Amino acid sequence: MSIKVGDRAVVLGGSITGLFAASALSKAYREVVLVDRDTLIDVTEWRRGAPQTRHINGLLARGQLALEEMFPGITQEMVDDGIPLSDMAGTVRWYFNGEPLKQVRAGLTSIAATRPIMEFYVRRRVQAMPNVTFMENTDIVGLVTTADHSRVTGARVQAQAKGSKEQILEADLVIDAAGRGSRTPLWLEQMGYLRVQEDGMKVGLGYVSRHYVLKPGTDPFGTDHSINPVASATLPRGAIFTKTDSGKVELTAYGILGDHPPTDPEGFNEFVKTLAAPEIYETIIQAEPLDDPALFRFPTTMWRRYDLLPYLPERFLIMGDAVCTPNPVYAQAQTLASLEALALHRHLARGVAPKPKDFQQDVADIIKPAWEMTSSVNLSFPGVQGKRTLKVRAGNAFMRLLQKAATQDPRFTAAFMRVAGLIDPPETLMRPALIISVLRQLWRKPALPSVPQRTVARPRSKAAAR
Repeated sequence: MSIKVGDRAVVLGGSITGLFAASALSKAYREVVLVDRDTLIDVTEWRRGAPQTRHINGLLARGQLALEEMFPGITQEMVDDGIPLSDMAGTVRWYFNGEPLKQVRAGLTSIAATRPIMEFYVRRRVQAMPNVTFMENTDIVGLVTTADHSRVTGARVQAQAKGSKEQILEADLVIDAAGRGSRTPLWLEQMGYLRVQEDGMKVGLGYVSRHYVLKPGTDPFGTDHSINPVASATLPRGAIFTKTDSGKVELTAYGILGDHPPTDPEGFNEFVKTLAAPEIYETIIQAEPLDDPALFRFPTTMWRRYDLLPYLPERFLIMGDAVCTPNPVYAQAQTLASLEALALHRHLARGVAPKPKDFQQDVADIIKPAWEMTSSVNLSFPGVQGKRTLKVRAGNAFMRLLQKAATQDPRFTAAFMRVAGLIDPPETLMRPALIISVLRQLWRKPALPSVPQRTVARPRSKAAAR
């Protein structure tokens, strides 16, 4: 992109969404400034300002393609440095409804880096862009606008160093990539805009993560990279147990509707023991833990419908978790952010600043299929409140059949994971040919013995006893 759209763009928030946004902006603005309250440069450990940084984060297959499009060669760079590259259908051992799915290499690759390491590699690429600067350890105070609030002209920020004063960063474009804690809804109301509608669903999710080094002879993975028992209506507990960078393994165990893993080591292990993949418990009780269990609570999903507002201030865009935080169990957030960054690039390629209404509509179009798919899955749990339309009930009923068929034939695993990985839209799973194939598969082969329903009473931990 040789034509410059403007002089300066400011990105509020330096996490993965902000970094993705900066990669697009750097081609269109003479200067790009990322503002964040944390230290960012050369950081490879957990950050205070990223509350989910200790837990498993990752790009789905579509997000990995977007990452490579934004930063060519970064995937191989990470693999060369020893970070595992997995295939969602071929090297992930999935358990659905207590049964393992058949595996097949389907080209659905994703990099298995912890969040700090993923950010480090992406940030290093962004740092190398000569017109991008990082304003670290700086608080975001508010926006600067024209007198009639019709256009954003900059941001008010303040360094955390003692004695620092508030300053104004003038900008031709400001992007809010500050995450779920974004104050844009409040700022817009203070400027006289309508209150933004928030859609969401109470899921009562809680997940606890811990990192380990495996002892020789105890590796449960074989040729796999990850072991993932998925929560179901009969056992609303699940986990992601994966190899990751630096020779570590990472375990995030979760439960919904308040059934959260305990954070004391003994209680955490007992929770893991109830999961559908017994090899996880058998492995961690022999492994060397590197940290204490860490809990993150996620009460509700959230989608701020900026696309529905009749007016928005010019030269101001919102991206990533500041717009939508879907159920983190499905690992969609980073991938949605990457797709939004590609949309931003397309808007900027026109040679003019994006129109907020048009851009937020594109963001909504990216979010909608993933949101509807996971909202339907959330409603498969009887305790989750929400409207179970005929479409939702029929879709969930067929998903159970598809997952059963995938325990017998890897073709169905690949089809399901292409949708879960955001490669294919959800409606591809409802094609008549696929439905017929699933029914034929289940009719041809006798059903596998059903897994007895497990008791899911919360183990009594030391923390609970206190």
